[in-house]
Amino acid sequence: MNTIDLQGRVAVVTGGASGIGAAITQRFAESGARVVIWDRQLEPARQQASALPAVAAGSHLAIEVDVTDHASVQAAVAATCADASRIDILCCSAGITGPNATSWEYPVDAWKQVIDVNLHGLYLCCREVTPVMLEQDYGRIVNIASVAGLEGNPNAPAYSASKAAVIALTKSLGKETASSGVRVNCVTPAVVRTPLFAQMTQQHIDYMLSKIPMGRFGEVEEVAAMVAWLASEECSFSTGAAFDLTGGRATY
Repeated sequence: MNTIDLQGRVAVVTGGASGIGAAITQRFAESGARVVIWDRQLEPARQQASALPAVAAGSHLAIEVDVTDHASVQAAVAATCADASRIDILCCSAGITGPNATSWEYPVDAWKQVIDVNLHGLYLCCREVTPVMLEQDYGRIVNIASVAGLEGNPNAPAYSASKAAVIALTKSLGKETASSGVRVNCVTPAVVRTPLFAQMTQQHIDYMLSKIPMGRFGEVEEVAAMVAWLASEECSFSTGAAFDLTGGRATY
């Protein structure tokens, strides 16, 4: 494993109790960051935080947060800053896939839920953390988007639309903070095997795999590796960008 220097940094990871988020918390801690997990599932978040390697910056922390609730996000920012004094890194990993159905048959309630978690929740976290970073004139925001947001996956209209919006929001925020010490980027993985597979049909999983020239799913550790660099001080001249993690699928 290459060494990424995050020594002394405080890193917030939403949805960090499992899946891609958990792998990111592991890589951050291995790189020296103190990790704060924001997750709706407090006990799994605590278990993940306690399993991370110790760092000099202080003990890792778990906070129960509903990213779709503005007051909950505000409280999490306040609690994190009260405990750690700063937020150097924000990785927005919390997300859901929703069911698989055509756009005209997609359940309206499911559409609202996917957009609420994947886009609205991510926006609220960026909205509340960015001023903290601007005040300290340093920060790294890394949003987890998807190749579905670039190309659109059939029978996944809500997920595709939400991830396209995440990419656009990343570009907007990256331009808004470009003259400061804050950098904002996103990654666009192809399918990565996580517990979210339970929300998808096998037909949809097979379709996504068939689109990847490497012929395999991505690994959560591969996502975490790219995120760790984007979260580092060395990522100094990249902002408002989408970084590819598709095994050769993307054609842009």
